[in-house]
Amino acid sequence: MDLQRLEQWLDDLIGTCERLNEENYVLRKENDLLSTERDELREKGDQARSRVETIVTRLKAMENSV
Repeated sequence: MDLQRLEQWLDDLIGTCERLNEENYVLRKENDLLSTERDELREKGDQARSRVETIVTRLKAMENSV
């Protein structure tokens, strides 16, 4: 009887470990995707900021020349 309980406990433990490994894999992949998305958004923000700064500089130059 004790041996059967131990086997069941080990089976449950193995199942829990397998489930946690699968969840960990999924979470790591999701984290990688979110990191990539964050980097792409940061790059787009930097590009937009640069364009706006260029426009502001040109407007100031036009203002000074008038």
